[in-house]
Amino acid sequence: MDPMTTNEQEFARARGAMPGGVNSPVRAFGSVGTTPRFFVSASGPRVTDVEGRAYVDLVGSWGPAILGHAHPAVVKAVQDAASHGLGFGASTPGETQLAELLTARVTRDGARPIERVRLVSTGTEATMTAIRLARGATGRDLIVKFAGHYHGHSDGLLAEAGSGVATLAMPGSAGVPAPIAAQTLVVPYNDLDALREVFAARGADIAAIIVEAAPANMGIVPPAHGFNAAIADLAHAHGALLILDEVLTGFRVGPAGWYGIDPVPFSPDLITFGKVVGGGLPLAALGGSAALMELLAPLGPVYQAGTLSGNPLAVAAGRATLDHLDADAYARIDAAAARIADAAASALSDAGVAHVVQRSGNLFSIQFTATAPTDYDTVKAQDAFRYPPFFRAMLDQGVSLPPSVFEAWFVSAAHDEEAVDEIVHALPAAARAAAEASPG
Repeated sequence: MDPMTTNEQEFARARGAMPGGVNSPVRAFGSVGTTPRFFVSASGPRVTDVEGRAYVDLVGSWGPAILGHAHPAVVKAVQDAASHGLGFGASTPGETQLAELLTARVTRDGARPIERVRLVSTGTEATMTAIRLARGATGRDLIVKFAGHYHGHSDGLLAEAGSGVATLAMPGSAGVPAPIAAQTLVVPYNDLDALREVFAARGADIAAIIVEAAPANMGIVPPAHGFNAAIADLAHAHGALLILDEVLTGFRVGPAGWYGIDPVPFSPDLITFGKVVGGGLPLAALGGSAALMELLAPLGPVYQAGTLSGNPLAVAAGRATLDHLDADAYARIDAAAARIADAAASALSDAGVAHVVQRSGNLFSIQFTATAPTDYDTVKAQDAFRYPPFFRAMLDQGVSLPPSVFEAWFVSAAHDEEAVDEIVHALPAAARAAAEASPG
């Protein structure tokens, strides 16, 4: 890397080689009005850009760096695996070991919803496969999703999706055929009456409900008390399945994900995982009962395959990460997240900015509104124009936030007192910048 390069120069070069200069849209920093940072290294709670500037990081690779960047045990596990080969196109013992680890961790009050696991490479693959499996198991075509929930970029799931689609103010995506989009029924989140109406009208055709366990792609919008249990009961009463998307929350908010901490127990049929489960490398998974999962090829008629599924390096990173996510690690993450969230709320209150800080476990986000949003419409009604100056002020002070108001903030076990202090000290100036912002 040229030591004299700048973020601006790197972005100009990238735009000449890649659409928009990025390989994932939110990285373009378009909604926050500044030049994206090009990172070249990371360690613990910090990332360093091409100009040599370090930032305290609250993106964490969008969740996987839950132990902190370049955690020694994870790096060593990957190096050891790489020394034996980068991939074989065949099965490895590590795949089985990770699958066994997942089935053991996802438990609550003796219940184990996962008996079999299929490893894939991305969260999009996991949710796409879960939907295909649900359709294969039920013989039905329709899927119900909630407005503002993001389940990856497969064709049928981009209707009223949050996250990057919301950031770019896109209604969905070009290139999705209307007949495919019509197979997805979109319902307002936290609205059981609307969901009941959909099932009353189309219940015999619905294969599954897919839901983010605790939504984190339209900012944090916690499920209403008992909501997940109610939708599970409704799905099962109509012969449909419940797909619980824990790509973001799985193993982040607790050792069994949101399934393990939801205030009201419930029974998902399929659970999808990503982010943390791969420890920073491309790996995701879906799991469910043996009877359901064994409908997948080679045992059953539902086809799914992947050349890099269960890649030995990714499996090693995931196993090392989960092995080091003990009670002490979760306690540190929870404590640091609570302190940062409280400090953000205090700084915004002192600056006179209407806001709420919503939390789901150790995931949290700021929403610029006086009333806590409960669904996608109320999320979109916030004063989102206040976030870009808030973001830029934090970046100027050496804190890297998610470059979208529709994303969660990610804290790691490596966010020690010094790192949290830097974040807390940066917040008042950012709050003042948000207070001075105006629409347009």
